[in-house]
Amino acid sequence: MASENQNKRPFPHTNNSPTTRASPTCPSSTKKCIGDEKMVGTANNGRFRQAFSVVNGGQDLGPNSAPASNAGSECGGIEFTREDVEALLNEKPKRKDRFNLKERCDNMVEYIKRLKLCIKWFQELEGSYLLEQEKLQNTLDSAEQKCNEIEVLMKNKEEELNSIIMELRRNYTSLQEKFTKEESDKLAAMDCLAREKEARLNIERTQASLSEELARAQRDLLSANQKISSLNDMYKRLQEYNTSLQQYNGKLHTDISTVEDELKRIEKDKATMVENLSMLRGQLTMSRASQDEAIKQKDALVNEAACLRAELYQVRDDRDRLQSQAQALTTDMVKYKESSEKYSAELDILTTRTSELEATCSSQNNQLKILHTQLATAEEKLQLSDSSALETRTEYEGQKKLINELQTRLADAEFKLVEGEMLRKKLHNTILELKGNIRVFCRVRPLLPDDGISTEGKVITYPTSTEILGRGIDVGQNGQKHSFTFDQVFMPDATQDDVFVEISQLVQSALDGYKVCIFAYGQTGSGKTYTMMGRPGHPEQKGLIPRSLEQIFQTRQALKAQGWRYEMQVSMLEIYNETIRDLLSTNRSSSTDNGVAGKQYAIKHDGNGNTHVSDLTILDVRSAKEVSFLLDQAEQSRSVGKTQMNEQSSRSHFVFTLRIFGVNESTEQQVQGILNLIDLAGSERLSKSGSTGDRLKETQAINKSLSSLSDVIFALAKKEDYIPFRNSKLTYLLQPCLGGDSKTLMFVNISPDPSSVGESLCSLRFAARVNACEIGIPRRQTNNNVRPSDSRLSYG
Repeated sequence: MASENQNKRPFPHTNNSPTTRASPTCPSSTKKCIGDEKMVGTANNGRFRQAFSVVNGGQDLGPNSAPASNAGSECGGIEFTREDVEALLNEKPKRKDRFNLKERCDNMVEYIKRLKLCIKWFQELEGSYLLEQEKLQNTLDSAEQKCNEIEVLMKNKEEELNSIIMELRRNYTSLQEKFTKEESDKLAAMDCLAREKEARLNIERTQASLSEELARAQRDLLSANQKISSLNDMYKRLQEYNTSLQQYNGKLHTDISTVEDELKRIEKDKATMVENLSMLRGQLTMSRASQDEAIKQKDALVNEAACLRAELYQVRDDRDRLQSQAQALTTDMVKYKESSEKYSAELDILTTRTSELEATCSSQNNQLKILHTQLATAEEKLQLSDSSALETRTEYEGQKKLINELQTRLADAEFKLVEGEMLRKKLHNTILELKGNIRVFCRVRPLLPDDGISTEGKVITYPTSTEILGRGIDVGQNGQKHSFTFDQVFMPDATQDDVFVEISQLVQSALDGYKVCIFAYGQTGSGKTYTMMGRPGHPEQKGLIPRSLEQIFQTRQALKAQGWRYEMQVSMLEIYNETIRDLLSTNRSSSTDNGVAGKQYAIKHDGNGNTHVSDLTILDVRSAKEVSFLLDQAEQSRSVGKTQMNEQSSRSHFVFTLRIFGVNESTEQQVQGILNLIDLAGSERLSKSGSTGDRLKETQAINKSLSSLSDVIFALAKKEDYIPFRNSKLTYLLQPCLGGDSKTLMFVNISPDPSSVGESLCSLRFAARVNACEIGIPRRQTNNNVRPSDSRLSYG
């Protein structure tokens, strides 16, 4: 995966002329990043929209106009347009003499004054927009109240009319149901009467047809009987003929037998009787032909007798079937006579009932006419109510359109406020970079179940004023409120992703060739390690170090299309009891476990502002997975212990360093960036931690190194000539970050536990001093200003 590199340089230095490379996110000069931002609008056919339109008028401010609230402000009537701001941001300092520091300082002070004047103008403009927003909100509230009253009135009228309409409809429905029922009864009676008449006619027609069918069946029966008698006679005659044929056949058989006897006798005299024999043979042939013809006639007669027998059986079956049908028709005719008498009686009853129903229908028709007149009057009243409701709805729609218009104008005002706030942040960051201040972010962890509850309410609160919204924090102690303002304040509900978004541009600067340092400071149990490393096994809670590495490797992959190639090296160490330990060393455990002093590491600074640690393990890395594996390995090797304030308390300062070497193959430009991510050990009081033995020694060493860091910050804030960097290994290692040309950011982590309010105030006061320190303007390291040096990682 990686190998140890002690004296290897990824890229040789060349003497080719350098070319400045544009950063993928923010260039080396902040003024270009701000100048490219769309402050007031986009170009439209070569003309620019003017800055910050007036909300209630809906018109844009002219290039020489300003809000009314600016009159009498500290700006003295000075107004700024987009061109003025861009010119101010793009202004380059005039350097007649490079070594005239006083002139440069005066120019810089004058430039900062103009920037502050511009910021004040934007703040006053923001105040006027807030007033206008409040007016619009009041107008919107009154309009909504009026609409609500109109809606209530309209709902009451609608309910009253609906109740009247429902009552009329119920009456109409009940009458309609009664009328429909009577009509259905009348129609049913008439249908029943028609069916009775039709049934009587059908019965009479059926009786006539049945009589005809009975006569026809009797005639068919007689003809069938006659046919049967004739067939019987024919059958008798055929039997007699068959008997005569059998007798004739027997006679022929006797003749054949006699002829055969004679032939036997004559065969003896064959020669003499040839002529007689031929004659006899002819007679024999004729007799055989007549015999065959008689046999054929016999077979034909047999077949004809069989057919006649089958016809006889069929005629008998037809006779039986016709007799059964005649009997069934006779019984049906008797039934029909009985039912016709019954239906005639029922018909008389239905006739009387029909007359009664007709009288009832006439009375109900009169009632329906009365109800129709009542319904017509009700519909007229309903039309009047509908017209009034329509007028009310029209007024409601007008009020709704007015509300939508006010909401649109309010959204525009809020958008302009956000736009102005973004510009204010960029100007603020520009001033900080020009001044060289250390940026400070404050993060408050959520309350834990083990934390105590204050009797005075919340210990930590957050101001809601527009000027310091998201940047201020108030801490209450003994009835006094202490207010602090930083570059950013993260509340307990802020996620790891929210925190990383704010520092992502700073991490990006490492790829652009800057030295970047981010370190977490705070008391034990305030969430420093969680902020930097996250929670293992929960990808959504990854800390700043894993997220920074993912962003760097993703950006490196994206920059390949622009010709950039990067190589990266990693080292990790901890400062434990004022001793440097290599967390990636393979033979570290054996020496420390046996009580033998491990390898001694020396810190050295070169003339280029880089810091080197001798004999430190440096590994080449090619992916975020490799670095994640190394982080897990270092986490297992790091010194942790249990105290009364924290179950897993970090007992050392953890320093992660990523050194980045980049070269553009098309322009041959080289950059060298350094990313230092530091998790400091937590400050703690012996009275609360209850440390003894080894834990006591660790606490004393941690407090000593943090006290040395405080001394360095005090000296930097007072701009003293001597800065005590050598008082501890920690401050000596952080010397380039605190007193050089690095982009430095400090996270101050705060616990909301009421019992820790004293330590929280100390941390916030220290962070405020850090924020006031000026360490110099960050400098980008390209092949112009990077001198050949040892390839070991530096911490600057």
